[in-house]
Amino acid sequence: MSNEVKVIFANNPIVSGNAAIKQFVANQKAGHSSVLIGETHYIVVKECKEKDMTLEKVRATAGNIARDVSAQKAETAIVEAQVLLDAYTKLDKGSVLTAFTEGWELGAYQFVTYKSDVTAFQTKLHVVGDEAKPFVEAGKIRAAATAFSRDLMNELSNVLNPETFPEVLKNNFEGTGVEVNVFDKEKLKEMKMNGVLTVARGSIYKPSFVELVYKGDASKPLVALVGKGVTFDTGGISLKGGKDLSDMRMDMGGAAAVSGALTLLAKSNAKVNVVALIPIVENMPDNTSVLPGEVITYKNGLTVQVGNTDAEGRLILADALIRAGEWKADYIVDIATLTGAIVNALGTEIGGVFGDEELSAQMKKIGDQNGDFIWPMPLVDAYEKSLDSDYADMNNISSLGGAGSITAGLFLRRFVPKESKWLHVDMAGMMSKNSASGYYAKSATGYGARLLADFTIYVSN
Repeated sequence: MSNEVKVIFANNPIVSGNAAIKQFVANQKAGHSSVLIGETHYIVVKECKEKDMTLEKVRATAGNIARDVSAQKAETAIVEAQVLLDAYTKLDKGSVLTAFTEGWELGAYQFVTYKSDVTAFQTKLHVVGDEAKPFVEAGKIRAAATAFSRDLMNELSNVLNPETFPEVLKNNFEGTGVEVNVFDKEKLKEMKMNGVLTVARGSIYKPSFVELVYKGDASKPLVALVGKGVTFDTGGISLKGGKDLSDMRMDMGGAAAVSGALTLLAKSNAKVNVVALIPIVENMPDNTSVLPGEVITYKNGLTVQVGNTDAEGRLILADALIRAGEWKADYIVDIATLTGAIVNALGTEIGGVFGDEELSAQMKKIGDQNGDFIWPMPLVDAYEKSLDSDYADMNNISSLGGAGSITAGLFLRRFVPKESKWLHVDMAGMMSKNSASGYYAKSATGYGARLLADFTIYVSN
């Protein structure tokens, strides 16, 4: 018996024509089951009702199957393109093939670098049908870009830090059309990136700022993607509490998202004009750390009192937003694991987007299709005064007891160039998953890579 599986659906005569097998499949709680018929190993997928047919359902189904057969160490899984198309007749044909491939690749994702007794294994998917090739390839590109974001977020903070992160990005984009510019601490002083310099004061690692420039079509509007790159966040002098802070290495999820987005755009040869702006720091307590009450003077003249050193993300994003203005970006999207308040508001299955209402609504539609779900949130002008400071133009924390994600957005808005259309994505609730399900592993999600790439393509068209 060969070490391969064939993926079929429950309406296949092999299943529907055999009462025992049909009943066995129907009795399974999962959406698919393993069935051995003769010498052939089949994965039988239950029928998807038309009302449940979405691309996310396709991705999740593929992810669940891939994780199971990879655990069984099957070398190859074979599925006919037409079988997939017949199973999801309501959906666009090419999108189904791309989504199934994407879900398959991500469902088998593992980060086992530091597991001494585990070797990563993934069952290779083979979609039969010449017409499927470009759609399958698109799915692989999308999955690889998202997996890159996951890898960045999962990596240990002593391995991925403000000094090594730029080198990882250089290696990733070598041979692509992406230009990688790295600014070190001395250059940051020249550029007056005082938020980045201030937050980084307590760390043994020098801060850096990376620009990823991709001109697939320089005639298109310039889109600036800004990603928060805090490689570990202890909270600084305003030290975090909690039993296990190890996930705070994922506080660079915004940086991972924009890095993944640029990977996806470049590998897809997208006709876009985009720059990613990534401030990279580690937020640590030390005798040199910034203290609550200190005032930062930004390059644009605005002054900020540091009320709490654990609200550091907005301090470094402010520098990047100013930089986006220097680039004269037509559109700016910043993304960050910014506030716990967004988790209280939306939970852990959806991110929040603030800013331009029309673009927010469009981003929601994009997320509904590509799986990076997001919900438009308000910027309430009445809360502006809660950022007042007695010693500076503003404080980095609000005096309100609630609305933390909104006031964080209001803080950032003050640094957005007036000529640019702007969105702010708070992805704190989407940072990681606590269990494996669908095409997500029990690890970092890679959220935002697809969302930002697809949004960039949308505004470019």
